[in-house]
Amino acid sequence: GTTLAHAYWAVGGPVAAVMSCRALRRLRGEQRGQEPLGPASLYLADDKQADSVGGRGKRRAERGVGNLYELITNADDDVEEGTPVEGTAVASRLKEQGLQEPECEKPEHNGHGEEEKVADLEQVANNTQSDNKLKKKKKRKRTKKRTAGDPQGDATVEYIDGILEVMATFDGLSFQSQNSSNIDCRPLLYVEHRNLNPETELKRYFGARAVLGDQRPRPKQRQYHRSTWLTTAKDTWPRYTKAGITMQLLETKGGEQFFMFQHHREYQQVQFKFLEAVESMDPNNIVLLLQMNPYHIDSLLQLSDVCRMQEDQEMARELIERALFSLECAFHPVFSLTSGSCRLDYRRPENRAFFLALFKHMIFLEKRGCPRTALEFCKLIVSLDPEDDPLCLLLIIDFLSLRAREYLFLIRVFQEWEMHRNISQLPNFAFSVPLAYFFLSQQEDISEADLVNFQEKAAHLIQNALIMFPGVLMPLLDHCGVQPDSEVSSHSFFGLTAQVSQPPALGQLVSLYVERTHSLWKDPAVMTWLEANVREVLQMVDAEELIVEECEKKRKVRYRSAPRNMYRHMILSELKEAVAALPLEVTSQAVLSFDPLPPLDSIVSYTRPERTSHPSSESTLSLFFRSLLPNFNLQGDLGPAAGEDADAGRDLNQGVNRLMAAMRDMLANIQFQEPPREDNLDGDADGDVDWD
Repeated sequence: GTTLAHAYWAVGGPVAAVMSCRALRRLRGEQRGQEPLGPASLYLADDKQADSVGGRGKRRAERGVGNLYELITNADDDVEEGTPVEGTAVASRLKEQGLQEPECEKPEHNGHGEEEKVADLEQVANNTQSDNKLKKKKKRKRTKKRTAGDPQGDATVEYIDGILEVMATFDGLSFQSQNSSNIDCRPLLYVEHRNLNPETELKRYFGARAVLGDQRPRPKQRQYHRSTWLTTAKDTWPRYTKAGITMQLLETKGGEQFFMFQHHREYQQVQFKFLEAVESMDPNNIVLLLQMNPYHIDSLLQLSDVCRMQEDQEMARELIERALFSLECAFHPVFSLTSGSCRLDYRRPENRAFFLALFKHMIFLEKRGCPRTALEFCKLIVSLDPEDDPLCLLLIIDFLSLRAREYLFLIRVFQEWEMHRNISQLPNFAFSVPLAYFFLSQQEDISEADLVNFQEKAAHLIQNALIMFPGVLMPLLDHCGVQPDSEVSSHSFFGLTAQVSQPPALGQLVSLYVERTHSLWKDPAVMTWLEANVREVLQMVDAEELIVEECEKKRKVRYRSAPRNMYRHMILSELKEAVAALPLEVTSQAVLSFDPLPPLDSIVSYTRPERTSHPSSESTLSLFFRSLLPNFNLQGDLGPAAGEDADAGRDLNQGVNRLMAAMRDMLANIQFQEPPREDNLDGDADGDVDWD
């Protein structure tokens, strides 16, 4: 402001002020802060001039101005609080005093010029002192007026609110809004870093003290870990070292970046050992492998499933988090979780572990009671391969949106993907979207127009869903513990015929949806709304409307076979009814938890070397001894010339000798549980005669 600039240059700038005060304190032998800072103390002169300046400083102290820097403070207040008219008045008074805004020059330190400048400053200080008293009174009056509703204060508050709204847009607030007409300009699969942390959601529910507690780790006992977004490393985890897995940027095409995880030679050797441990059917072998390689991804995934089957949910979840931590430490510097343009091809075996770890972590979060965080991970998985959707996240994203109460997000997904994906033909979207509209209509702070709009859309969509998928109603009511009336249960449209006549693939989708989302339909208000729409559908069926016949034709033509990614999703979901509904072609083959139903067009970068297998031309007796003594080998370590006729007799003799030695070892190690009786002491000698 003008006042601040004049006062600043009048005192000679910061350098002169600091240097002069320091030198003057040295001359007087005073400590810092003991003397009043007068304007004459900014310049050094002879003793006579210093005495005169000190006298003027006393007179200014009596007038109420002890420091010229107060003028700067008052000038700041004027700039912030004052009106443009007051600023102009101060500038005019400075002009009347003959003080113009100086240029960037060195100040003069000649005698008479300094005295005139100090005198001018004193006069300005006297005039400003009286003005300050008036300004303080005006300031109090302005404060009272603003508290009573001054327009200028309201405008300031509105301006601050506008800034906060802009900051909220960039910080990534929740998509959910009370106003249904609010359209989010962000991408549909926009991922927020803060929503990837389950503690953020738990703090919102229970408070920070309940989540974090009062225990704080001591710095000496705390182990250093890298800061990651997907998980938070724990001090009990092994120290992280490079596990031999990295990420590589393959290409950039159409604004999308394609990456792949890459296994180094050491990691490949560990992977081969892991496959041998899986084939041994002994989880202890996987535990031993993890002790040597604590961040091997597939071993962590496999052992997590073992712990889950043993009902050790905490350890199973921690192993998945450790796998995600190891994978995130291997990210490429360009790879971003929130950009939505980074892609991973599921056909590459190296990339599948990241998909599976994210999916299992999402399931654990939902069971833990963090549906909002689980929804964020769901969006992340879909963004990695939105076209193919290898884990078929379309079958669960609606459930997570309803659990997290992100109704507008679910409606937006339906509106944007319906045109090119036709997701209304999935039973979960056909029933979940009208349920989202119904929940929106139950909110209190909505307008009358929005209420009518939500109710109409909810009724229209749920009636279409009941007509298209009549086999959903009875299993849903059964899971909810609701007994339908005789009119509905006896009608052929919703009866047992509807469930038997639907194609097998559609029956699998219905079983998956009903078992997963039946808890959302248990609300009495939801049941009342569903009952009213069921009666409307029965009237349409009895009237033989055209839409009923069209939907029946669509059910017969579509849903003949399910894609492979849907079966993969049902296996990973671990829902009993959904797994029981899988076809025989899926259940008859071996399903590995670390790689369930791999794609048929996999892109393999390295293969497992073939193991050397011994010829199986051994006799039955040799196989019997091998089962008793795993170290027994009838053929031994034969050389490449073992098949020649010259060495055949010698090899046969060696094999017989090994067989006899094995028999002696076996008989020597036999221990009888009961002691021999006295009347049959000679029976042991005849025991060896009964061998065939």
